[in-house]
Amino acid sequence: MRLSARLLAASAVALSLAAPAFAQDAQTVERAIRIRDAAMTENIALDYVTQLTTRFGARPAGSKSEQDAAAWAAGYMREHGFQNVRIEEFPLVGWERGEESASIVGARPQRLVIAALGHSPGTNGVIEAEVVRFDSLEALNAAPAGSLAGKIAYVDAGQMSPMQDGSGYGPLTRIRGAGPGAAAAKGAAAFIMRSVGSDEHRMPHTGTTRYVDGVVPLPGFALSAPDADQVSRLIKMGETVRIRLSSTAHTYQTVSQNVVGDIPGRSRPNEVIVLGSHMDSWDLGTGAIDDGAGGAITLGAAKAIAESGRRPARTVRVVLYGSEEVAQPTNTGNGGGAYLRGIGAAVESHIIAGESDFGADRVYALRLPQGAQNTDFARAAGRVLYPIGVLSSAVPETEGGADVGPLAEAGVPVFGLNQDGTRYFDLHHTADDTLDKIDPAQLNQNVAAWAGLVWLIADSDVDFRAMRSAAPAPAR
Repeated sequence: MRLSARLLAASAVALSLAAPAFAQDAQTVERAIRIRDAAMTENIALDYVTQLTTRFGARPAGSKSEQDAAAWAAGYMREHGFQNVRIEEFPLVGWERGEESASIVGARPQRLVIAALGHSPGTNGVIEAEVVRFDSLEALNAAPAGSLAGKIAYVDAGQMSPMQDGSGYGPLTRIRGAGPGAAAAKGAAAFIMRSVGSDEHRMPHTGTTRYVDGVVPLPGFALSAPDADQVSRLIKMGETVRIRLSSTAHTYQTVSQNVVGDIPGRSRPNEVIVLGSHMDSWDLGTGAIDDGAGGAITLGAAKAIAESGRRPARTVRVVLYGSEEVAQPTNTGNGGGAYLRGIGAAVESHIIAGESDFGADRVYALRLPQGAQNTDFARAAGRVLYPIGVLSSAVPETEGGADVGPLAEAGVPVFGLNQDGTRYFDLHHTADDTLDKIDPAQLNQNVAAWAGLVWLIADSDVDFRAMRSAAPAPAR
């Protein structure tokens, strides 16, 4: 989205008139600006994500690659001055893709490009069956009981449109999460769907499906967009389409881990600001944009603050979470939940949390917790962020993301630095998620935005919980 020059000019005037009047003085804002500017030109972000993705490649949750990457990242933190660095393990049901194939069979056979959905079981040999197409999850749920016995359920809800905020993604992930269970309830032998992505490349997007009563009930697969088009066209032409599926995917018991490191506060070290991202990735690419970049951004921001010549009053904590990408038989198996359980009552001293998990393209908007809009703090943040193209949103951040979501549910305020996601879902969960897709200049802008904002929070006594309590309830 491009803003008009007139709107930008008006915003600039409004921000220039807003003097910071919250608890810290103008020197804190000026230091935030200096930290921002330094981070824009020099930081560790590109070095971190380059080493991570090159040394370890893909890092599936619970895999040796993820575990080795975590050990390396802990050493990287120590090398760059982080303190209290630790690796916190937790049990996990891991998943391995194995070998997979799909093809249309019959008089005119055609190979299809697919990817098994995460935590999908294998086919235990070969499944060959007629395909029944649905244009929505609701249509699949409405199918008569037993009507799909021995068949393959196929949901094609159409292609996701690219959007700056990625808002087209969520509705389609319902198909991926609930589709296999819905298909099993109708008697199907397997489930296939159009990949959740905004590209038209012959490259499938994987992603996790959901457990139903502790199991994933049947094999599920995502078709690349061109292959989904092909199958749908054949069915619309009146052809009876039979597909042969094979997968050796399986689960296993393992451990994942969070990697935690601090820049301790100089005067109130027990007050903690969490900067989150996730260490694990899907197995098809090398996890550069999802979410090596997020770790790079948060580490780069914290390092920039540490190098500013003055430690902040509060502790800045970077958490590289494990096991963000996969579902579990229970709700206790991801890094966000493990971190929350580990801190116990100390959750009350967590001031705020933010998460970077939307690639490496530029930040365009700041979302503060409920009640922090139109405050002196928000105006000071505007002074720091507006010059690098980040505007303040009137919409509060309430959920965080998958990693800091458990903290939000426990009452910790959360913020969001919203990134341009226009091209994110072209690459997301595909083999094309690789280092060359990161634009170093946009990566640096992310680091600068995080560093400037986090300094303002960390070197202040701003109380987002009190702001939230005093604010009117958000409209529903």
